[in-house]
Amino acid sequence: MIKSIPHPLRLCLSLALGLSTAGCAIFPGAGPSRKDIVEDVTPSLTSDAPSYALVEIDQNTLSALARRAPPTLRGYFGDYRPAGSQTIGVGDSVQITVWEAASGGLFSASGGDRMSPGSRSAAIPDQVVGRDGSVTVPYAGRVQVAGRSQQEVESAIVERLRGKAIEPQAVVNVTHNITNTVTVTGEVANGARVPLSLKGDRVMDVIAAAGGYRSPVHETFVTLTRGDRTARAPIQALIANPREDIYLRAGDILTIERTPPTFTVIGATGANAVMPFDARGLTLEEAIGRSGGLTDSRADPDGVFVLRYEPASVVREYPNIAPSLLERGQVPVAYHLNMREAAALFAARRFSMRDKDILYVSNAPLADITKVVQLFQMVSQPAIQGALVSRYFQ
Repeated sequence: MIKSIPHPLRLCLSLALGLSTAGCAIFPGAGPSRKDIVEDVTPSLTSDAPSYALVEIDQNTLSALARRAPPTLRGYFGDYRPAGSQTIGVGDSVQITVWEAASGGLFSASGGDRMSPGSRSAAIPDQVVGRDGSVTVPYAGRVQVAGRSQQEVESAIVERLRGKAIEPQAVVNVTHNITNTVTVTGEVANGARVPLSLKGDRVMDVIAAAGGYRSPVHETFVTLTRGDRTARAPIQALIANPREDIYLRAGDILTIERTPPTFTVIGATGANAVMPFDARGLTLEEAIGRSGGLTDSRADPDGVFVLRYEPASVVREYPNIAPSLLERGQVPVAYHLNMREAAALFAARRFSMRDKDILYVSNAPLADITKVVQLFQMVSQPAIQGALVSRYFQ
């Protein structure tokens, strides 16, 4: 019977049989199917440990994610108001004024004024604290000031002048503060060294003193470097929770960065692109809508995934996680949502997207069968037409 079929048609049938035997791997696609993603994390006796965790987006998952603490400066550095008095350091400029109780002393004016009654004072010009940590005071010599407060330096000068001047008194004023400052750089109006006040200054105080940040709030991040430790947090976290607006210390470095948060959309959606966040954040429901929704002709509603890296402390709360994955600091996680279920729409509204997330929607199995049919039609149509023409002329 097969021999009675014209040769072109036999060729088409052979091609169709070959395509069905080869499967759908030879056809183009946007990525792995839902089945592929699920099977890659299914343990077996012969397979290696999974390279990622598969987590269903359900009530337990949403609760675990809600408990995850956002990156904060307070959690990393604490919040401790600095001591009430500041110390003088190398490079600071100080002005010293010395008083005597009566005229005729070391610091009285020359001439007849030396014999006039009343106290007398002398202002010593500004001096920069040298590398030895000292400044020069007439008749007192080199006085150590580095590491001391203004009150301590005043007492040291008076002690040095006792017995030389008439009931001396001294006032020390720091005219140019280098030691007790915070360096502010990055996306601010005026990057500078900002002096810290005695009452203590918080992060937002210092940013305001530098002219404020120039980028939109939801795109602005602040990095605090203190010694050999560094932490980064979104500026929105400081605005939303004043407890995160911690006190700064002398020598801190604040770097204001503009980092627009984005997520990537791949697969069977209306648009595949890198998309920005809104100012108030973004949920999975909004991310799907912004990407044009699931494509009716090829999307698998049971194949919606959000791919990201999570801390091991968060992943440890999920069930059925391979122990080898928990040994990492950051664990790759594929969050799965079955949008065939009505409850999934409510879960998508509570699931928050994060910076650099990947939203992936797999093709439906029927879409690959449709590709087979289309390819068969494309190949067989000329052969069928040729066979018909040949029969006509025969």
